[in-house]
Amino acid sequence: QVQLVESGGGLVHTGGSLRLSCAPSGRTFTNYAMGWFRQAPGKEREFVAGISWSGGTTYYANSVKGRFSISRDNTKNTLYLQMNSLKPEDTAVYYCAAATAYRGYRTDGDEYDYWGQGTQVTVSS
Repeated sequence: QVQLVESGGGLVHTGGSLRLSCAPSGRTFTNYAMGWFRQAPGKEREFVAGISWSGGTTYYANSVKGRFSISRDNTKNTLYLQMNSLKPEDTAVYYCAAATAYRGYRTDGDEYDYWGQGTQVTVSS
């Protein structure tokens, strides 16, 4: 069974940093676009960041641009999200996802076909 497993979430104060990781099991995703999404309580899931198969192209939601950085290490089959200058409004469950029909980054969650179980990020004020 193919799974995406996120780790690295937790509780931080405003201005703090966290680094999320996503490691697939059951197959590799090195040839496909991947991304991070988040969902806060009572809100719809939203796109956070996307990355091309090679890692050469990235794209960010305006709300996180300049503070978050998405990257991947295809030798380790792992996706990362470095989150700096965290704000209370960043509090959400964060999900990694893979879009196996694409090699360039994607921003629409409907284009992703594999999802992780999510990791909670809580930023206290």
